[in-house]
Formats: sequence, structure tokens, C-alpha cells
Amino acid sequence: MKKQFAIIGLGRFGVSVSTELHKLGHEVLTVDINETKVNEMVNDSTYSSVADGADEKSLRSLGITNFDHVIVAIGDNIQASILCTLLLKEMGIESVWVKAQNYYHHKVLDKIGADKIIHPEHDMGNRIAQHLVSDKVIDYIELSDDFSIAEIAAPSFMNQKSLIDLNIRARFGVTILGLKRGKQFNISPRAEDQIQENDILIVIGHKNDLKRFEENT
Repeated sequence: MKKQFAIIGLGRFGVSVSTELHKLGHEVLTVDINETKVNEMVNDSTYSSVADGADEKSLRSLGITNFDHVIVAIGDNIQASILCTLLLKEMGIESVWVKAQNYYHHKVLDKIGADKIIHPEHDMGNRIAQHLVSDKVIDYIELSDDFSIAEIAAPSFMNQKSLIDLNIRARFGVTILGLKRGKQFNISPRAEDQIQENDILIVIGHKNDLKRFEENT
């Protein structure tokens, strides 16, 4: 379903999010205080506007309250990011996602009600590190300090064996959320579903259990 997004701040992160949402067919408003950056997004957004995201009057003039989701991607100006987030929540925006620069920025954003706080560099660093240390882990998403989701290549010994035969949850404490086989994706596979070599397992669990599962497969 088509949604409405506003992206405030057009650094590399803001541009990347805006461009992808626009490609997916959603309505996207891009906002930055820098006119050059705004002009560069004319073909990759539905609307683009030069405005100060830390100014309440400017935000209201954009009709920001009409948008389902607002992403605050303001770069180096932490004060502007915090003020923009505070104004958006005071205006009643239900979904405000914010890029955080550091731990202290994160703490303030959490206190003022940001709905989702993003650390792009930190998150990408975690994913790259997992790729580097293991040739089995294809992708890795950190859900919290303790739990993660990983895409792991099925080893040869799992070939033609069902989930119930492998008894993965009991043996390792992790859960198979899905199976990818080429372009096919099996969501919530049944206990009798068989795994084939080169399948991709989407696995969720405690980080320690995921590591144990990876090391023993």
C-alpha cells in the first residue's frame, strides 16, 4: 500500500532512504536547509523543499502532520536533530525515526520520544564484521543487545532432512523463521519441511545460541 514519508536532512543516509522509498512507489517529501541538496532530489522524490527542520513554523508550512512517517536524517547538527524530533512528536506525528550520531544523542532522542533510533554506521559495521568472521553468515541484523536475526547457508549434512529431524530449537535454542531457496521464500516453515543444501536459513535467537548454531553446522 502506498505510504507517505517525509525525509528531513539530505546527507548520504537521507538521500539513500528517500531514493529507495521513491523507487518503491511511495510518496516522498525531501527537506533540507541546503537548496543545492534539495534541487538534486527533484527526480528522486515526489516533493522537495528548502526548509529548516528545527523550525516549527517551517515544518507546519510543509504540511508535515499529513505524513504517515517522518525520518529525521539531519547529519552533524545534533541540536537541530533533537529539536526537530521534539517538534515532530509535539505535533502528534505517530512514527518518527531518527538517525543518531552517538550514544549520548541516542539517550536524548529516547527521552523525547523518538519511535525508532537508527545507527547506520554501527549497524552496517556489525553486519560487515559478521561476514568477515564467518563464511556461513550471509546477513546479520541486531535486534537488541542480546538477540539477532541471521541468514545462514544450510550445510551439506542438512540436505533432505526435515526441521523435525534436525530438532534445531531443542539442540541450539534458535528458531528457523524462514527458508530461502533461489527466488522462493518459505515463511514459517512447517516441521516436516525439508532443507536442501544451499538453502538459506533465516534464524532468530540469542547471540550466544546463534554463534553455537553457526559453529556446529
